[in-house]
Formats: sequence, structure tokens, C-alpha cells
Amino acid sequence: MEASDNTSSRRKLTPGRILLGAILLSLAVVAVLLVLTYLKLTDLSREMAGLRRVSRTVAETAESARRQAGRAEENALKAALGRARAEEEASEARAAAAKSKAEMREAKQEAERARQEAARIRKERDEKLDAMQQALSQLVETRRTALGLIMNLDSEAIQFDFDKADLKSSNRELLSKIAGILLTSKGHHIFVYGHTDDVGTNAYNQELSERRAKAVRDYLVDSFIDPEIITAEGFGKSSPLVEGTSTEARARNRRVEIAIVDTVLDYQQRTR
Repeated sequence: MEASDNTSSRRKLTPGRILLGAILLSLAVVAVLLVLTYLKLTDLSREMAGLRRVSRTVAETAESARRQAGRAEENALKAALGRARAEEEASEARAAAAKSKAEMREAKQEAERARQEAARIRKERDEKLDAMQQALSQLVETRRTALGLIMNLDSEAIQFDFDKADLKSSNRELLSKIAGILLTSKGHHIFVYGHTDDVGTNAYNQELSERRAKAVRDYLVDSFIDPEIITAEGFGKSSPLVEGTSTEARARNRRVEIAIVDTVLDYQQRTR
């Protein structure tokens, strides 16, 4: 019986069976290796995917950081430009303020010089008017005004015949002396005003006063007074020197006035 069993066992372990067993074993090993390789590849794939995610995250973080850095740099540049512009504007403002202050100081100095010059001119003109007044007062009644002088040539100084405007020789002599004084000074305008008493109509006295004022003006022009600086005007009986109808009052009102206006001082007053 034992001999029969051994024979049966040897039949089972044939070379084919051994080869098949080896092949099966090899396939099993290969299958195990494939499974192991697949598992490793799967793990590697997961790791690679993780690395890619990490890489993307790092790249996105880097890009975000780059953009933030760019914005920060741009903001810093704008801030620097803003500070530079502010400093420039501040410097310009300081320069403008300094210039304005200098101009103001110069304007004050110029105004002070102008004031001093005006005071000098006024003093000089006042002295000349005082001297002229003294000289004219030796000839005829002369009074001072804000702008100059007024000479009152009443009936005692200039005598006209009734309804006449002709100058007598005595009148010419007086006017020649007045013209001689006026010729010594410049910077004046001369007004000759004719006046009458209250006798007669307004129209009659107006025309008579104009003729008498013109006669005095023409004589002064003939005495070399510049005709451009002398004007004649008649007021008739509208501006009496004194009130009343007495002989003395009418004699005072029948007059010719010569006004001397200082054009230098008048110009200064007009320009203020």
C-alpha cells in the first residue's frame, strides 16, 4: 500500500507540473510587484498632485506678493512725488511771499519818497505863491486861496467908461506890471473874470462883463502871457463881492478878478 502511494506522489510532481507551479509563482510575484508598483505610483501621483497644488499656491502667493510689492512701490513713488511737489509748492509759496514782502517794502519806500517829493514840491510852490502874492499885493488887492491867488481889480484899480470895455492908459500900466510878475513864474493857469454892478438887465451886464474880461485877457496876451494858459469869462451881476446898492457897494462889485491857479498843486490833488 505504501508503495502505491509513493508512486502516486511521483506522478503528481512531473516537470510540467513543476514548471506550471514556477510560472504561477512568478505570476504571483509579478502581480505582487505590479500591485506594489501601482500603489507606489498612486502614492507618487498623489505626492505630485500635492506638489503641483503647493507649487500653484506658492506661485499665486508669489504673484500676489509681487503685485502688492508693485502697488507698494507705486504708492511709495506717488507719495515721494507728492512730497516733492508739496516741497516745491511750499518753496514757491515762500519765494512768492518773500517777493511780495519785498515788493510791499519797495512800494512803501516808493510811497514815502513820493510823499516827501510831494511835500517838497508843495513847499516850493507855496514859497513861490507867497513871493508872488507879496509882489502883487504891492499893486492890487490879492488874496490867497487853496489853489492859488485871486487879484481883485475893482473900480479903483481899473476904470471903464460907461458901457465900454476899452482899457485906459492907467489900466494898461497896471496890467503891464501884473504881467511882468506873472511872467517870472511857471506852472500856473490864469482866469480873468468880469463882474458888473446890479444896474441894468442880466443880459446887458453879462455881455458887458464878458467884453471887459476879454479886454484884460487880450492885453495880458499882448504882454507875452501864453494864450494857452489864460481864460476869460463873464459873470455879469450874478456874483457880487459885497451886498447892497450903495455907490460904494456898486463900485466894489464893478470889477475884474484875475485868478492864478497853481496847476502843479492842482495836478497833485487830482492824482491822489
